[in-house]
This record gives sequence, structure tokens and C-alpha cells, in this order.
Amino acid sequence: MHSGRDGGGGPEGGRPHRVVVLALDGLLPFELGIPQRIFGRAKDPVRREPLYEVVTCSVRPPGPVLADADFSILVENGPEALATADTVVVPASYELGPVFEEGVLTPELTAALALVRPGTRMVAICTGGYVLAAAGLLDGRPAATHWACADHFQRLFPAVDVDPEVLFIDDGSVLTSAGVAAGIDLCLHIVRRDHGSAVANDVARRTVVPPHRPGGQSQYIQRPVPEPQLATTTAARAWALGRLHEPIQLRDMAEQEAMSVRTFTRRFREEVGLSPGQWLTQQRVEHARQLLESTDLSVDAIARAAGFGTATSLRQHLQAALGVPPTAYRRTFRTGSAG
Repeated sequence: MHSGRDGGGGPEGGRPHRVVVLALDGLLPFELGIPQRIFGRAKDPVRREPLYEVVTCSVRPPGPVLADADFSILVENGPEALATADTVVVPASYELGPVFEEGVLTPELTAALALVRPGTRMVAICTGGYVLAAAGLLDGRPAATHWACADHFQRLFPAVDVDPEVLFIDDGSVLTSAGVAAGIDLCLHIVRRDHGSAVANDVARRTVVPPHRPGGQSQYIQRPVPEPQLATTTAARAWALGRLHEPIQLRDMAEQEAMSVRTFTRRFREEVGLSPGQWLTQQRVEHARQLLESTDLSVDAIARAAGFGTATSLRQHLQAALGVPPTAYRRTFRTGSAG
């Protein structure tokens, strides 16, 4: 699992990093728009210059591409744009034909992908992963896709290690995501990987989405938490988030909602999908993660600020959640901000 900087590029390199989005017939307009929205908003924090240039192309000469909607999209670039890409993104499509049915590329796709330069970063959103798999780019690699397609994907491409549970997988030069909004999570992750948390957080604020989804992580893979169905423990969660550095007891949280511990615990699970203790540990890990990315505080200071008390406790929890100790995490995710 890779998490370093892979050709993030930017104005300091002479031109923005070029992201070429491959629009296929049957495309889902939402997924097609994600790369433009996320990469297109990323700017150098000092010069405010674009860090990425986003170009959309088709496998055919310029012209209309059919969408999974009651309209077509006019794409002004043909497949030759793929030869100029630093990163290629393949969004979801519902009209993949033999790619989806037999696991083989069409002649058009074969010719188009042959134009991609060696070493180009390849990214797939949702069923776009079928294209990468049919091209042999996922053989021997882990991959994510929409949960509803996971079994079919695995049967069609047995050489791929499909994980149906995660939001996305970063395997270095090849990255894949689950469906729909998971593409936002993946693209924000790429921005963070290339240019650090400050840039990714700025993009997220402008897009009015969280910089990453809350939830446990494993080797930098994002996992979702069930969305609340009620709002009966909201005040307690807000109260706890404001004092993560302090000892917090379950009864303290229950008192914020004037509930018994038993009732509070039951309703908390109904809303969040976790016990209060699990959620609190999760939030403390997240706070520590943000401090590791954005400050030069010592591991001991971060452990105290996040409510873990000692560096040893922080290391244990971070290792369990992310698979790495604090110093390794900081080194990995701050690499991109050096420029």
C-alpha cells in the first residue's frame, strides 16, 4: 500500500499536474464531475495558482458521449489527450459492454489506453475499475469497487484482490474507489497525498464536504460510519469533541442529554453505529492524525492534546487504527506539503 507523493506536480514544476478524465458512453454525470470539482479547486496555498489541469477526453474523436441520463455530454478532446496525462481517471459507466460482461477491452479502449505513458498514475471511480482490470492493471493488486458489483468483479477478474467494504484503495500508482461519493473521498486523498492536508482541507471547504469521512481506517483506507438516524445524542457528541484533551466518562456524556447511561448507550449506537467508547477513541485518533499532519508538536504533546495521555497510548491506538506509528504517519502525510 503506497502513501507517498507520486508526481503531484504543480506550478513549481513548470505546469500544473495534468489529470485526464476518460469519458465513456453510459457515464454517470456525478462521477464524471468529481475530478473537475476536486482537482480543479486545488490551489497553491501561497501563490493561489492551480495545482492541477483537468482535461476530459473520449475514446473517439471529439463529439458527444452518451450519459446515463436524458442528455449527452460534448467532449472536446479525443484519446490523444491520454498521452499528455500525469494522472488518468476513469469514472463509472453503465455501458461498458464486453468490459463488464467478459472482462475484455473493446478495440477503442485498447487503442486509447495504449497512448497512456508508462508511469502514469491510474485512478478508477466505481465501475471504472472494470476498465483498469480488463487492461491487466489490477492483476495482483487490491481494488475497491461498488459493493453491489464486488462479487461479479471478483468472479470476472480472479487475479484482483477485491475488497467490497472499503471506500477506496491507494496502491501507489493505481487507485480505485467504491461508488458515487467515494470518488470524492479518493480524489481528496490524492490531493492530500500530492500536496498535504492544508490544500486538501481547503478544497473540501470550498466543495462543502468533509476532508475525509469519519471512521476507522486501515492502511489509509477510509471506512464509513453509519449516518445518524436520530438526533438525540448530538449535543453530547459536540460537548465531547470540544474537550477531547480531558478525561471523559460515559456518564458525563449521558448527563449532557439528561439520560441514563443505559439509554444513552443504546441511542448512541442507534445513531452512530458505534459504542460511545469506540466513537470517542475514533475521534481522538482523528484529532491526533490532524495534529500530526498540520503541526510540529511532539508526539507527547499530541498524545495529551488528543486525550490519550501518553505517547505510548497514542502509538498503540494509531497503530491499531492506521497500521503505522505516529512518526511514520507524520513523515508520510507531510511529504506533500514540503513544496
